[in-house]
Amino acid sequence: MEQKQKLPNTTAVLVLGICSIVFSCFFVGLILRIIGVAMSGNGRKMHKEDSNLYEGYGTLNAGFIMSIIGLVLGGLYTIYWVIAVAILGGVGLSLLNA
Repeated sequence: MEQKQKLPNTTAVLVLGICSIVFSCFFVGLILRIIGVAMSGNGRKMHKEDSNLYEGYGTLNAGFIMSIIGLVLGGLYTIYWVIAVAILGGVGLSLLNA
């Protein structure tokens, strides 16, 4: 029986995925998300080619999914601040014109 190889960067992608969620409201979260998704691409491709040769796909996929969740949270946080600044800017402008 052939021993399975571990997919590359599984632990790193998982850590980056977790950190991207934790730091989703900071600019650092964006960098971590991009790195996490990029690092998971090679391992996901290797697993698709021959899933019998590699182990650790669950960890790699969990990190990838957490990076995507961090991306969504970061996007929602950005939209929130754009709306908040627009509202505060409108209020400030209306106070100046009054």
